[in-house]
Parts: sequence; C-alpha cells; structure tokens
Amino acid sequence: MSQPAMPFVPPDFPVPETLTTDRVHLRMLTVHDVVKDYDAVMSSVAHLQTVWPHGHWPEGLTLEQNLIDLGWHQKEFQRRTSFAYTVLSLDGQRVLGCVYLMPTRKRGHDVELVFWARQSELASGLEAHLHTALRDWLAAKWPFKAPGLPGREVPWAAWNALPEVGR
Repeated sequence: MSQPAMPFVPPDFPVPETLTTDRVHLRMLTVHDVVKDYDAVMSSVAHLQTVWPHGHWPEGLTLEQNLIDLGWHQKEFQRRTSFAYTVLSLDGQRVLGCVYLMPTRKRGHDVELVFWARQSELASGLEAHLHTALRDWLAAKWPFKAPGLPGREVPWAAWNALPEVGR
C-alpha cells in the first residue's frame, strides 16, 4: 500500500484569503467571477500563450468552459489542494489577472506559482508588481520555503527538465 501524499498545506494552516497592494486586490477565484474573468482571458490570449508556451489555452475557450474551470479552481481552493486567486482592480470592478499556487513534485521546490496580468496592463508594469508582491506574500504568509516560478525565474524548458521527487 502506498503512503498518502503529503498535504499541500498543513491542516491547521490559515490560508490567506486576500492580498491587497497599492495597485491590486487578490481574493479567491470563484464562479461569480466568470464574466469579468472571461473578458480578461479573452482580451489577453496572445499574452497567455507566452505565459504557458507549451499549450494552446485559452484558444477556443467558451464562457461555459470558463465557468467549469472557475468552479474547479473554487473547489480545489475549498479542498485546500491548490489556490487560485483573481487579481482585481482596487475598486473590484475589473479582473486584471490571476494567480495560481499549485503543488509540485519538482525537486527543490515546494510550490509552483504561476500568474498573469491582463494584456492591456503589461505596459504599466503590473506583472513586475505582482511578481514582487507575490514573492513577499509567500515569504510572509505561506508555509512554503522553495517556491518555483516557471516561466519567470526558471525558464519553462528548464522547469520541465527538473527531476521529480519520488520518481
């Protein structure tokens, strides 16, 4: 019989509900965000394909499929198996991107952090702002010691080539 997988976060760990900076507000991504999230995604297709260069997402994404995806992210957050946050304008009226904290088996890392900002926000430096804010947030509020940021701090090819723990 195999050993159960280690939990992503300890059972008594208080998962941060929000992060607010001088530019953005993060909170759990939910199905209620579907219309604003879909707008952010579909207006950022070219950029998203550079964030995840090994796939075709969000090509062909429908509003219905986005609703399903958001429901999945919401359930994973509730189950504490991964954490997806929507990045909102400070007034909460506009989705500016998303942040994903996911378990990883990559040797030397205890969390995979991927994030993106709406394509129209790139010139303002929002992704650099998020990068700094997320690094600080992880260090101050999360139990992770070795975050991996594929496509940011580790090129995707190098990330994909990293050996996996237990394999």
